[in-house]
Order: sequence, then C-alpha cells, then structure tokens
Amino acid sequence: MAIASPADHRLVIARVTRRLVPFAFICYVVAYIDRVNIGFAATSLQRDLHLSDAAYGYGAGLFFLGYCLFEIPSNILLERIGARRWIARIMLGWGVVSMATIAITGTTSFYAARILLGLAEAGFFPGMVLYLTYWIPESERARTNALFMMAAPIAIAIGAPVSHAIMTLDGTFGLKDWQWLFVLEGLPAVVLGVMATRVLTDRPEDAEWLPADDRAWLVQTMRDERARRGGGGHGSIAASLRSGTFWRLTMVYFLNTVVTYGVFLWLPKIMQDASHAGGFTVSILTALPFVVALIAMIVIGRHSDRTGERRWHVAGCAIAAATGLILAAAFQDNLLLLVLSFTLSQSGQRSVMSVFWAIPQRLLGGTAAAAGIAFINAIGNLGGWVGPSVMGFLRQSTGTYSFGLLVLSCSLIAEALLVLTLNLPAAKAHVEQHMRDGTHG
Repeated sequence: MAIASPADHRLVIARVTRRLVPFAFICYVVAYIDRVNIGFAATSLQRDLHLSDAAYGYGAGLFFLGYCLFEIPSNILLERIGARRWIARIMLGWGVVSMATIAITGTTSFYAARILLGLAEAGFFPGMVLYLTYWIPESERARTNALFMMAAPIAIAIGAPVSHAIMTLDGTFGLKDWQWLFVLEGLPAVVLGVMATRVLTDRPEDAEWLPADDRAWLVQTMRDERARRGGGGHGSIAASLRSGTFWRLTMVYFLNTVVTYGVFLWLPKIMQDASHAGGFTVSILTALPFVVALIAMIVIGRHSDRTGERRWHVAGCAIAAATGLILAAAFQDNLLLLVLSFTLSQSGQRSVMSVFWAIPQRLLGGTAAAAGIAFINAIGNLGGWVGPSVMGFLRQSTGTYSFGLLVLSCSLIAEALLVLTLNLPAAKAHVEQHMRDGTHG
C-alpha cells in the first residue's frame, strides 16, 4: 500500500529514527567521554606528569589539531565508501588510541597522545551528521539532531560519576587511576566499532529492514530534497568556499567550540576548587548542568522545527549561554549560584548545536555536503584547542577562573551577532511539509 497520509510519513521517520539514532547516540556518548575524560583525570595527570595549568590546557586542546587535519578527507571517504564500514573504522581506531594513552610518561607524550586521538576520531561527528541527512528530511532535522547531540551533555552527566568510580581502582595491578580511566573508557568504542558493521545501513535504498512502500517513499523524499538543495544552494565544494555565508557558518561554530571545550575540559576542576569536595561530589556537581541542558535541547529543537526558524534560535541560545558564564564568573565563591550559572550556560550552549547543524544542509548538496559539513566541523573545532588553552593561560596568570569565563562569554556574544548576519535560503519545502503533517505531539 502506498505511503499517502502525514501519519504514514511520520511512522516511516519513526522507524528510521528507532533504528539508527539510538546507536548513533550511544556511539557519540562514548566518543565524547573519550574526548573529555581527560578533564576528570586532570588533577592526577598534572600531579603524575608534572603538568602546569597552561601545559594541561594546551595539551587537552591539541586533540583538535589532529581532529582538524583529517576531518574533510574522512567525510569524503565516508560518502564514497559508505557509513557502515567507515564509522566502524573510526571507532575501532579511536578506541585503540584511547586505551594506548596509558603509556604516556610526560609532557611530550601527553601532547602526542592527544593529537593521535584527534586523528583517530576525526570524521565521526560530521560523518554522523552527514549520515543522518541521508535518512531524515529537513523538516525533522533539528529535533533529530537534538536527540543525537543529547549525547554530549549525557556523556558529561554520566561520565563524571562513572569516571570517578573507575578512578577508585588506583593502584590495582600497578595502574594509576587515570590509566584505568583511559583503558576502561576506550574499550566500548572498540566493541561498538564491531557492532557498527551490523547496525548501520549505508542508504535508504539498502534498508531491507523497512517495508517496501516505506523504503520507496523515503528514497523518493530524500531524492527530491537533494534535487531542491542542488537548485537553491551551493552544489560544489568550490562554490561553498566562495560563499560568505559558508565562512560565517564556520566562524559561528568555531566561536561556539571555543566555549564548549573551554568549559568542558575545566569544569571538573572549577567545581572541585569551588566546593573543596571529594571526587564523587565533584562528579555530581559537574553533571547537574548537563542534565537540565537535555530538556532545553529537545524543547528548543522541536520549536525550531515547528517554526522553520534557525537564526534567532541559535542567537538566543548563545546569549543565554553568555549570560550564564558572566554569572559564573561573578559567583566563584557561591557554589549554589555557580552551579545554577553553569546550568543556564549549558542549556543555551548545547541547544545551539541541535539547531545549528540543521542550517548547513540548506546550503549544500552532494559531495559539497560531505566536504562542507566536515570543513565547518574541522575548522570550527580548532576552537577546542583555543578554549582550553585560554582558560589555562588566564588561570595560571591571574589565579582565578573568572577572566577566562568572561573571555568565553564574549565569544558567545560575537557568535550571536554573527549568526544574525546569515542570509539563509527560505525553507519553503519545510513549511509546506509541516502544513501537511500538522503539529507534532
């Protein structure tokens, strides 16, 4: 029977979402934990490797140097080889490198390990963003992105207490607490890499797990959407790189990433210094802002999909996040207000991402989408090097986190102003889709 009604359309998307998004979500949780668990190990690492605040911040951010170098070729290879095999390769690689981090002995090997981890993980996030554009219509994408990108705050929320529990193994079999952390949190990536070859399907055309009518409708829907993008956006990599809008998108993401990792890789230490508490209490304090951020991501992502509006959603969330960081800088000595300030900041900042990643697909199609998404992510993620380094330098220079947090808040304000200058193609198909389908419950 042909797929005719809006209810049938939603059932097809629901089937696809249930099949692909939970697995992508779990993989991203593991990726994020492996990327930021160094923040939980910071105190022990600095003690054992004799790292200054500036050296730690610089080294933590070096992940993004390796990450940047291989992002674009990785996404182009995913487009050509297929997500099933390529995502599996990425996950196996980063899992092995993460586990091998136990061998670092000083500043130089610490820097090298972070660069290698970035090289290994390069392409996972933009690859998954690209992969979901093969399966999810634009009118559903911000909400789907939110479901996938909830993995980041959840990784912090669960990663904090889990990491604390793992680090209680300090001394077992002669391994230090941070060595146990890298081994046990790198292993799941290897397991999921093996599973990816069975769970992921490259394209809707190959989805034998969908009924034939559902598959035919989805194939045609995504084909029509690609044709519309090809007519209205930048159909080639060269055209994208000549676009001022494309470069402004890249800068928006860069500014947001400066803040993301400037906060993520220092927050456990900030909470520890403010609370003077033990590891478990610090892990709970670190997790609380991200639990609230989960709700904000879903609510804002759904509202952006319902209205079809992207720019003001991103700008408003960035301003909310900046406000939270300004308050955090002011309330360094008040633990309750500090936690509430970071909660406001993370609610805004994490919500930026679910909406932001629905924007590039309006501009790009075909190979340009694969390279363009990877380019935005690669250059933007260099902010992950800048943010932690700035925080470490200012912390060491001033003896307080306040100046670093104020610099990060300025980055968010600049991001909000910049995104409002974007001139995005009208999402007529999006509006028409929602008029046909009605409001989602």
